[in-house]
Amino acid sequence: MTFHIAERDEAGARALSELEGRGLSLAADAVSQSAEHVLSFFRMLRAELGFYIGCLNLGDALNAKAQSFCYPEPVPASERHHVFEGLYDVCLALRLDGEIIANDLAMADAGLFIVTGANEGGKSTFLRSIGLAQMMMQAGMMVAARSFEANVCAGQFTHYKREEDASMTSGKFDEELVRMNEIVDHVTPDSIVLFNESFAATNERESSEVARQIVLALLEKRVKVFFVTHMYQFAHGLHQTMKTEAVFLRAERREGGARTFRVSQGEPLETSYGEDLYAQIFKEDRTVSKDNGYALSEAGSSSSAV
Repeated sequence: MTFHIAERDEAGARALSELEGRGLSLAADAVSQSAEHVLSFFRMLRAELGFYIGCLNLGDALNAKAQSFCYPEPVPASERHHVFEGLYDVCLALRLDGEIIANDLAMADAGLFIVTGANEGGKSTFLRSIGLAQMMMQAGMMVAARSFEANVCAGQFTHYKREEDASMTSGKFDEELVRMNEIVDHVTPDSIVLFNESFAATNERESSEVARQIVLALLEKRVKVFFVTHMYQFAHGLHQTMKTEAVFLRAERREGGARTFRVSQGEPLETSYGEDLYAQIFKEDRTVSKDNGYALSEAGSSSSAV
């Protein structure tokens, strides 16, 4: 379908040019949007393929180190379920050579897990393995364990103690409470919160009471809690009142102070065996040096007296 205008009809030519431009603009916009959609699809495809390639690379790396892994079995978020065999910290396995100690747990209908025990006994590593396994399961990845089952969580939060920071404008305990307040603002029912030696920056009585109230409030809102702690009053108090509702785990220690780096069920103890670390760092066999310092005969080095 065509139409003609006179050769000297300038107004008609301008009108025709405007119509042509309007038609080309609509077509150009459609082509531009189509191109952007295609490019966006390939960008997302590249990111998703990168994720899956990363999973394949992780599996190859674990196979090369003879470490086991499995495809987890998620359980509905409304349940409280944590059952696994041979769970280990995947980051530790990738970073170190040799045997990595794994842990087993079979607990259903438990929303609170209190982990106590000897210093340097593997508690923080165990907690990290729990968090990584949960995150990997919900991302659709394999999990660093022989088998792993857990309920899906609406959100995953961590509250770890931090080292002293000279730039802090308030005390360390205040900083911990500020971070806890941020978690509370975002946490929802059926979430999971991992605590690692939190709220221990003040005396044990106050720390235990603060930790107890926070944990009970989270449990009331159906939030699953894993709590690694050295606070005996806190752990022992919960053990007396929630013995059948919570799971109490303890880092193993053999006679003589050797650590197995395994975590098994056990009630809290009054000591974290800090004297083992003291004996390891400061040898008991000391002789006085000529400069009034202490010579550590076993270590073969000396340090000034304090």
